[in-house]
Parts: sequence; structure tokens; C-alpha cells
Amino acid sequence: SIDRSFSPQGVSAAWLIDGTGGGVQQDVLLRFRDGRLISAAPASGEVRPEDGILDGRDCTVLPGLVDAHVHLSMSGTVGVEARLRQLELGWEEAEAVIERHLRDHLSRGVVAVRDGGDRAGHALRFREERLQASGIPLLVRVSGPAWHAPDRYGRLIGRSPGDGRTLAEAVDRSDPRADHVKIVHSGLNSLLRFGKTTPPQFTRKDLAEAVLAAKARGLTVMVHANGGVPVRDAVNAGCDSIEHGFFMGPENLRRMARRGTAWVPTACTMSAYARTLPPGSREALGAARNLEHQIGQLREAVRAGVRVVLGTDAGSPGVHHGQAVSEEIRLLMEAGMTAVQAVRTASWEGAALMGLEDRLGRLIPGMPATFLVVRGGPDRLPDSLASPLS
Repeated sequence: SIDRSFSPQGVSAAWLIDGTGGGVQQDVLLRFRDGRLISAAPASGEVRPEDGILDGRDCTVLPGLVDAHVHLSMSGTVGVEARLRQLELGWEEAEAVIERHLRDHLSRGVVAVRDGGDRAGHALRFREERLQASGIPLLVRVSGPAWHAPDRYGRLIGRSPGDGRTLAEAVDRSDPRADHVKIVHSGLNSLLRFGKTTPPQFTRKDLAEAVLAAKARGLTVMVHANGGVPVRDAVNAGCDSIEHGFFMGPENLRRMARRGTAWVPTACTMSAYARTLPPGSREALGAARNLEHQIGQLREAVRAGVRVVLGTDAGSPGVHHGQAVSEEIRLLMEAGMTAVQAVRTASWEGAALMGLEDRLGRLIPGMPATFLVVRGGPDRLPDSLASPLS
């Protein structure tokens, strides 16, 4: 677990990954004042604990991590009955579940999460009524229930506009406490029919008007979209991020690179299916094939300069809060990212997407001193994230 009993005046690091995407720095002394980093300079001399310096020899220091796609009221359980039951949780049960999941994130070095919706709005209520009292030092950004089209996928995390309202009207009247808007614009991926996609849930006009309505309220928009047409519509509508983006194709990747649209690929969802479904089953093999295709899209995204942001979809089957971040980083590195690039994706990029760029994500002078110390060098990532030292 993370030790918060010691508030150092500095930390010596054998290796520093500062979150900016720059190279790994070696033998660095970071000094803090009033909770902020004031300098990061080459270390000189012996570190003395009595000077308030945390000894990070043989360790890597990196920024606190950000998971930009979670569902706090759901767990990674794979049992059908348990998954159905958690969708019907009352507030008292949900409160305990959400608190546990936040602590799971914290134990793996995650310091901020972006929730993608739950049907009852429990995550939003927890953030408003319970987070401060819980003492959990995480920053939580929440959409409240997501929006989906009538009779289409999305009921487990949200609701449809209803009552003859347009999507834009529904967005305009949604909970004022929300930090962002979540729109579901496609269905799920098939584990049996490789590459199968579903039609868009909303017309291009409705989606574009909804994004404008959200922007008028100062809210960002995250869009669940898989397949070429749903992703194209969401990017052209001006959404801030594409969630999942399976089978969206190279044209959409280039479009996202041009527009600066963030992509939250949640590749570990398919890794989890492949790992937890019966070995050798058509579904497990289908999940593995979907994962392979998503890794290929990630390789192309890196080459195209797409802004990739780490998100795990924690709460999906087999995707556990906190620990899934390491798995997603591993998949990003499998797709060709260096450890430095993957850390930026899991820190600075997520913080910026959530509007927290002045509070998290980079270890540079002037920024708050929110950092992790993990054993070993960058070559030990992401495995070393399983047990941060501080």
C-alpha cells in the first residue's frame, strides 16, 4: 500500500519519468515546498533521511496515474448473477462499493479517475456527498447517467432522452453537478463475428447539436463509439474523446489526429475477456482476435500522432479497478509505445482531458508534488506498479 505517513521535503530518484514525454532522467533530486515541486536537478552527495529526503535509490519516480474511463459502481466480477445484481444496487450498497473501488485505485498509484456513467447516478452522488468525508485523496470526475438512444445499448450505464426530447434538450437539462457528458453512439463489439459493427444510435445532426449543448454548459463530451460510421460522426460533431473505438479504421485515426480528438482505447477489456472466458471457446478466441486488431490500431495511432489517453473501462467483466491500469500500460507498450510514452498517456494526457492539467500529470517545477515511487528502473514497468512504495 502507499505510505502517506511521511511528507518528504524531497525525493532522490535513480530514474525520473516526469510525464511530459521527455526522456528518462537519471540520478535526480526533486525538492518540494508547500506541497509543490520547486526543482528537479542532478543529485549530488549522499541522501540523508534526517534532511527530509526520501531515498529512492534503485527506484523510479513518476507522476500519479490517471484512469480516464471507469465505472465506479461496478466491479470486475465475471459471474452473470453478480453482474446483474450490481446493476440494481441501492445507495447504501453502492456507497460501500464505490469507496472500495476508489481505494483499489489509490493502492495502485491512481490519483484521478473519470467515471463513464451508471444508471442510478450513484458515482455522482458519492462524489458530491461522500468523497470528502471518506478521506480518499482522489480527484473524481463524473458524468452521471450516460445518454443512449431508445431501445439501443446503454441501459446498464444510463438512460434515453424520452418524452419526445432531443438528445441536445436532454443534455441541456441534465444534472448540473456533472463534470462531463457521456453519450453512447454505437453498440458493443461481437465476440463471435469478427469486425461486426452496429449502426449509429443518433443522427449526425442530433449528435452535433448535443455536443454544442454540452459545450454551452462548459462540459466536455466522451462518446462510446465503435465502428467507422459511429466514430466518424462523433469526431465530426466535435466530441472531446472517443471511448473504445474498436474497428474504427485508419481514416478515423487520421481524422482524430487532425482534430486533436482524444482516443481512450480500453484495450484491456478484450484482454480480460480472452483471459476469463472458457479457454478455447469461440468467445475467448474472438476476444483475442479483437484485442489483436485493437493493438494494430494503436500502432497506427502512435504513427499518426493521435492523442491516446489511458482508460481501462474498470468495472467491465474481468477489468478490476486499479490493477487494470498496469495491464493497459502493458498493452500500450506492446503496441509500440516506450515506457515514457505510456506514462505520459497514463498521467499528463489523462489529466489534460479531465481539465486537471494544472494539478496533475507532470513532475516539473511549479506543479503539485503528486508522485509515485516504484522499485527498479523503467524496464520494470508496468509490473512495478503492482506495489508502489509511496
